[in-house]
Amino acid sequence: MKNKLYESSMAIMALISIILIILDYGSVINIDRGYPALLNNVLLGIFTIDYFSRLYLAKDKKRFFKENIFDLLSIIPASASFNLFRVARLGRLVMVFRLVRLVGLTGKLNRLLKINGLVYIIYTSLAILIISAAMYSVSEHVSYGRSLWWAIATATTIGYGDISPHTVLGKFAAILLMIIGIGFVGVLTSSLTNFFIQDHTKDRMTTVLNKLDQLEKANRELQAEVWRLVQRQEQRDNQNE
Repeated sequence: MKNKLYESSMAIMALISIILIILDYGSVINIDRGYPALLNNVLLGIFTIDYFSRLYLAKDKKRFFKENIFDLLSIIPASASFNLFRVARLGRLVMVFRLVRLVGLTGKLNRLLKINGLVYIIYTSLAILIISAAMYSVSEHVSYGRSLWWAIATATTIGYGDISPHTVLGKFAAILLMIIGIGFVGVLTSSLTNFFIQDHTKDRMTTVLNKLDQLEKANRELQAEVWRLVQRQEQRDNQNE
């Protein structure tokens, strides 16, 4: 019960962090100032304490590190208030670090929810869609809303051509979306086909089992009838003697 409560709490906090970063990319809020910054820093602090506490308690440190890469990425400090970014004025680096943290948070959320199968593919595709839109927004200097429109058009293989990438990062995001778009359609088609085949197989199996039950019942009734006939014959033989 405690474990489920812990995982649910961490999943909710990871989701809130993802939303904060996405809203920051879309210039809806600023996670470097005010209450959004406070909430972001509190969540970052909780994730940091959680990660290093589990690392300290882990018996196999190397295995823990390998299995919790996303958790490590999710605690990367990506605030412009850090001296490194303020002194060097590396605004773009801040955005890249936030992008990396977004990837980490998404992976952390998937791990906590223990999602698999088609649902996992859907969540992963949505995460890549959001991240690719953020990459395009940063590299091409356009609004997040416009980038998201481009990402959806590219992933669905429509590609209107009204927006196109010119930078290396933007083109990489486009390639990623094309692969995801084609792969997702294939997985979705395969999963739906599998679902209907399994459903049909299940129906046939149910029919076969029902018939077996009927045969078993008829067999029991036949055995009972034979036993009654044997008893009657024995009674007649006894009377004749």
